[in-house]
Amino acid sequence: MNNTAPPGQSTVLPGWPFSNRGLRLLILILVTLIGFSLLSRLPAWPLLELKSFDYLSTVDGLLPPEEGPVIVAIDEPSLAAINAQWPWPRSLHAELIRQLRAAGAKAIGLDIIMAEPSTQENDAAITAAVGPDIVLAGDETLIETPQADQLVRATPLPQLTAAGARTGIASIELGGDGVFRTVPIYEDGFAITLLRAAGNGAVSVPPGAMIQSFGPARSYPTVSYYQALDPKNFLPEGTFKDRVVLVGLSLQNAPEIDKGGADAFATPYTMHTDKLTAGVEIQATIYDNLRQRMSITRTGTVPFVGLVLLAAALAAATVWKSTGWPTLIATVVAIFAFALLCYAGLRFGHFFISPLGPTVAFASVAFGQAAFDFAEERRNKQRITRAFSQYLSPDLVKKLSDDPSQLKLGGERRTLSVLFSDVRGFTTIAETMKDDPQKLTGLINRLLTPLSDIVMDHGGTIDKYMGDCIMAFWNAPLDDPKHALHAVEASLAMQAAIGKLNKELEAEAQASGAPLHVLKMGVGINTGECVVGNMGSNRRFDYSCLGDSVNLASRLEGASKNYGVAILLGEETARLVRGAYAVVELDRIVVKGRTEPSPVFTVVESARPADLELHARFLSGKYDKTLTPLDAVFERLATAIPSLRLYYSIVRSELARSADE
Repeated sequence: MNNTAPPGQSTVLPGWPFSNRGLRLLILILVTLIGFSLLSRLPAWPLLELKSFDYLSTVDGLLPPEEGPVIVAIDEPSLAAINAQWPWPRSLHAELIRQLRAAGAKAIGLDIIMAEPSTQENDAAITAAVGPDIVLAGDETLIETPQADQLVRATPLPQLTAAGARTGIASIELGGDGVFRTVPIYEDGFAITLLRAAGNGAVSVPPGAMIQSFGPARSYPTVSYYQALDPKNFLPEGTFKDRVVLVGLSLQNAPEIDKGGADAFATPYTMHTDKLTAGVEIQATIYDNLRQRMSITRTGTVPFVGLVLLAAALAAATVWKSTGWPTLIATVVAIFAFALLCYAGLRFGHFFISPLGPTVAFASVAFGQAAFDFAEERRNKQRITRAFSQYLSPDLVKKLSDDPSQLKLGGERRTLSVLFSDVRGFTTIAETMKDDPQKLTGLINRLLTPLSDIVMDHGGTIDKYMGDCIMAFWNAPLDDPKHALHAVEASLAMQAAIGKLNKELEAEAQASGAPLHVLKMGVGINTGECVVGNMGSNRRFDYSCLGDSVNLASRLEGASKNYGVAILLGEETARLVRGAYAVVELDRIVVKGRTEPSPVFTVVESARPADLELHARFLSGKYDKTLTPLDAVFERLATAIPSLRLYYSIVRSELARSADE
């Protein structure tokens, strides 16, 4: 298996771009900044930032400040009560002014344009009623034509201003999406002029300052026009005492945004209610923003870029080691943190930085690195699958690909159960087929395929093929607490597979008249500590195991034929499987390369406890040299444990030979 990384080398895939994680993150940050710079130039981006302002400035449902303006609404009940065609006579507005003054109003703003003369009587009445405490609305409109741009101003009648009334431009500027958000830039704006009329000092507002909205439509204290004409009968005492009063068109039920309405506009709260806000209430909002100095300043480029860089750096720190579900959680937390930070700046510092920039930067770096890691993980899974699919069962390959950390590259010491299997006399069989290499190859494939499948089906790892010999081991690369049992189970299944193949070969030989080759296989299994891992050179290496226990397993396979058994087990293997199988000791041998004698065992079937006890006494006599070739125990055991018949015959022959010598 030469696709895994050799010991001491990085597990990052060879040839994978930006293999250094730090360099990859740095490049990812640079790409994110460039991409964000391009994204911010799209027409939709400023609108998205404004929508984020709408949400943050309204999320807490801020109410109008105390002692703010009171609105006198020209609404449906008033239209019904007064029962006069609009525009109403100016003498009616004059009466309203007198009633409001009498009720204690500090300043009155009429969001009604009186730029054209009406009847002499009505103009005289309103002229007599106005004074320095009255602000009348004006309008400024930019008319754009292909020939020229023309600025047109509509202001109250000169006789009204001559009588002391103040003029305030009530025009407002709407954003690209038709939403009112910014403080008007007029030096003689309606709200600023009303502040002066109410006795407030000069107010300075930076260009482009944004409005803090105070609730949806009808959030300000509002009374109907007809009620204000007779406040003693319709309103609580003190309703207008020392208050600024704004008079203007305000429908009882705010119109919906898709239906529009007279002197009604979308505000940040429209995203929550889908309702428009009356122009007179917008003037009240501007007034309170100026009076309370609550307007919001948009930060410049430098703080915004700094926050974006900080977000990208935080994302890089978050994914510095790895990505996964924590990355998603961290991104969600970061999004809320940026929103909270921007909200705090807006609410307590009266400045606005859109959270979209840092959110996009953080998510781009975090998910970009996650995408790299995901692609790398897929490549690792494919690499592991290719490397181990020929050596491990599909279930084990899937476990390794799902959790590559279980594959420890390099060498490690583990307790393994090692199996060697070899077909006896296969050299002779191959010699008879030397003139038909295709038939020989086909026979090897028919032999090794089922045996390999059995090893993998029992959770084993195939180390290598050596002609007709298979070397396999258990308990690596994945843990297998029952490795010895699984190795023995596999060996028994391999013997059954050889028997099935022999029946197939016998039928084929009878059908073709060709000579029959009966296959017999010996298996040696030993359990002990080994070194397992990638071994070889930097150019080619295999996942293999080494150690004295491996050598003993090989010697056991070779010695199995000397005892007339198909399976020979080492001492530790026999101990581990004794509860599942009847295991009997056959001899104590000194294998090549070792000085200490090692007991060897085999698995027997259908053996009664009494028979096993008889075998133990037999073995004791063999070791004590008290056993003779004429002992009747040979016949009794050959009948009691038929699978060891050949073994008992071999022992008897050895004893007879020794007696003759």
